[in-house]
Amino acid sequence: MIRIDQVWLAVEPLDMRAGFDTALGRVITVFGAAHPYHAYLFANRRANRLKVLVHDGIGIWLAARRLNEGQFVWPYPGSEPKHHALTQEQLAGLVVGLPWQRIGPDGVIRVV
Repeated sequence: MIRIDQVWLAVEPLDMRAGFDTALGRVITVFGAAHPYHAYLFANRRANRLKVLVHDGIGIWLAARRLNEGQFVWPYPGSEPKHHALTQEQLAGLVVGLPWQRIGPDGVIRVV
């Protein structure tokens, strides 16, 4: 699989029609650069679709996920900060629709 050392979530929505160049441009705008082994997450306005851009040190991967029902737990557009760092455990929770903010780095839920 692709090595991911850091996971970053962008608060502002991304048009899900965006391809590699548009998504990479957004990463550079929001995060300043696309670092190797970092994953950058974006959702659409309804937060039922997710795109992940990963720089693997050689090239760029772009993956998409759609929930058939419900939505991903996502910060509201316009909220501060404009992006969040996530742990691997939080990423695993987010992609299945769980409230990732409640998952601690060791997998323990600390906030109700």
